Amino acid sequence: MDIWITIGFTLIKMLVIIVIMFLSVAYLVYFERKISAWVQDRLGPNRVGWKGALQPFADVFKLVLKEDIVPDAANKPIHTIAPVIALFIAFSTYAVIPFGPSLEIFGYTVSLVVADVNIGILYVLALTSIGVYAITLAGWSSGSKYSLLGGIRSSAQMISYEVSMGFSVAGVLLLSESLRPIAIVETQGAWLWNAWIQPIGFITFLVSAFAETNRLPFDLPEAEPELVGGFHTEYSSLKFAAFFLAEYANMLIASALIVTLYFGGYNIPFIDINSIGLAPWLAVAAQVAAFVGKVVFMLFFFLWVRWTIPRFRYDQLMNLGWKVMFPLSLLNLLWVAALIMIFKM
Repeated sequence: MDIWITIGFTLIKMLVIIVIMFLSVAYLVYFERKISAWVQDRLGPNRVGWKGALQPFADVFKLVLKEDIVPDAANKPIHTIAPVIALFIAFSTYAVIPFGPSLEIFGYTVSLVVADVNIGILYVLALTSIGVYAITLAGWSSGSKYSLLGGIRSSAQMISYEVSMGFSVAGVLLLSESLRPIAIVETQGAWLWNAWIQPIGFITFLVSAFAETNRLPFDLPEAEPELVGGFHTEYSSLKFAAFFLAEYANMLIASALIVTLYFGGYNIPFIDINSIGLAPWLAVAAQVAAFVGKVVFMLFFFLWVRWTIPRFRYDQLMNLGWKVMFPLSLLNLLWVAALIMIFKM
């Protein structure tokens, strides 16, 4: 009987996460347009719904009604499957990221994470590595030189920055001595965050996250002035919407991962929630709110940077990845190893 209850709770958590992800991604587009308008002293969307709040639904409706055009020179099966891969990878990654501690429901302990696995961080790194195939296949299968160049740029960019990201994550794993995301969060506690202990690792991971999500100033795979639209030039209708949703879902995943690895996850800053004496459900609600607040801050940072820093040239991007980020991530790994030797001997 217990196994069916566990499966039931897991399915409920999956459904809740999927609904929240779709709504969050839809309104991220809205807030992107509002923040860009704020930066450029414009109004932004303000016609559909109160202050334009229903604009995301109007955008989705518009994309559904658009014609699905596939070029004659395209490899149609791969052209179709590429956006599906992008969306599947983006939504699957969140399965191992905890958004709160365990909660007692009808006598059962329920972890506020879809899959509490011991190799959670490896799972995230593996899926993000596969994600590049969606963009590369989309560029190659479109039969367009612009799309092909965008796909090639993406593969080179992802490989270059995944190395730095891997070494940055290694510093976190050394301190926590676990690949389990919940263990990493609990190791940091209310104030001993990895962002303070290893700031170089935090900065290299943050920059790598921008590059991995193809966000400005690292959006070379779709640079409009050079490649029209890059890897998704030949996509329209729901296929284009899938790539669009995947980009914002990846940004949400990157923000949640940064919070989990470097900002204490769901721990409330500088407050030991267990010492306050709150009701268990209220303490859990406060910790979930803390996690959401940190993620919202990181999302705002992602959107703010896009409309502040201009796009890099491709040679600048590669030089930054291999000549700056890679040595710094190695230096951070040595720094963490030295700290462990000094304080844990």
